[in-house]
Amino acid sequence: MTFFKNIGLVGRIIIGLILGILAGLFFPEAAFLELFGTSFINALKAVAPPLVFVLVLSALINAGQNKAGQFRKIVFLYLFSTLSAAVTAVLISFLFPVKMHFLQAVSSPAPGGLKKAVSALLSGLTDNPVSALLNANYIGILLWAVVLGIALKKQATEPTKNIISQFAEALTSIVRWIISLAPIGIMGIVFTTVSQNGTCVFSAYGQLLTLLTGTMLLVALVINPFIVFYFLRRNPYPLVFKCLKTSGVTAFFTRSSAANIPVNMALCKELQLNKEVYSVAIPLGATINMDGAAVTITVMTMSAVHTLGISATLPAAIIMSLLAALAACGTSGVAGGSVLLIPLACSLFGIDNNVAMQVVAVGFTIGFIQDSLETALNSSGDVLFAAAAEYSDRIKRGEPLPKI
Repeated sequence: MTFFKNIGLVGRIIIGLILGILAGLFFPEAAFLELFGTSFINALKAVAPPLVFVLVLSALINAGQNKAGQFRKIVFLYLFSTLSAAVTAVLISFLFPVKMHFLQAVSSPAPGGLKKAVSALLSGLTDNPVSALLNANYIGILLWAVVLGIALKKQATEPTKNIISQFAEALTSIVRWIISLAPIGIMGIVFTTVSQNGTCVFSAYGQLLTLLTGTMLLVALVINPFIVFYFLRRNPYPLVFKCLKTSGVTAFFTRSSAANIPVNMALCKELQLNKEVYSVAIPLGATINMDGAAVTITVMTMSAVHTLGISATLPAAIIMSLLAALAACGTSGVAGGSVLLIPLACSLFGIDNNVAMQVVAVGFTIGFIQDSLETALNSSGDVLFAAAAEYSDRIKRGEPLPKI
């Protein structure tokens, strides 16, 4: 037991990963192992919606005044980085087109489109708060938390504020307990993937996985650092690597930005950020900072476009990726959410919904890598841009920055 404590959570997760691969290859009939992965994901899905709601609510009713400028800068960075990731993914998809030779084209017209997507997004914003929590509608959860937090800020007494804060701490502790079980959960998830697909999943989808991985690494190691450098005018990589190491690695294995919120909160504290700001910014980032989702939706959709021989102009592809990435804000927080936005993006090119669902199936097949990388990029960016916004203000005031 002492050995497992000493190697830390990431080390234990790697052991679980290796055990899952070995079990999937040599003991594929051990179906009971799948329950570990399913239970782990279900636990994260169950606790994430109330966690986001209570954290944002607690942060708002306890927040001080005059923080609007910092929030605006953070929101701008979240959205700008998402749009930059979408444009990057489009350019990479045109430079290195990848085809899915297993797609079966269908000639019937695609349903829905942009009008349907916008309607769904607006419906999500005004969803019943109970329904939003039950269905993990994060855009609705965020809106109701903000509205209720603003209303309670003037009305709530100190005991009420303390109760909400204590409830937020309790939920955060529950998430930490669940994440501590990640090695067992990861073992179950990897066992299921390997036992069902074998190692052929790497060869069948190798080009697609390589393109997704390369694009996400480009965003994480080039595009996002450039954005941070523009704001700080200093070497961004110590901060970038700190966020990737502490937040990205954990998010890679949990595959949930919302469940990774306690990890990001602790990292923000370590980076000496203002708690009144990051306690709102981090849950907000888990909902609207969607760099990884922008890459996934764009690369998968453009791959389908190239496969079906559809003529797509660069401006049209960029518009598609931007709209899909913004729509992804409503499906954030839990594993696999962005893949479900692929039919929306495909419909903007007139691709039939049956074909789009084949692309979705591919997304879930390679999800053990794609979704992990996507979440790592999303979640590490939450802290990265919150820190960049605050540090830029400190530099302007001539204040020293903490050592990273």
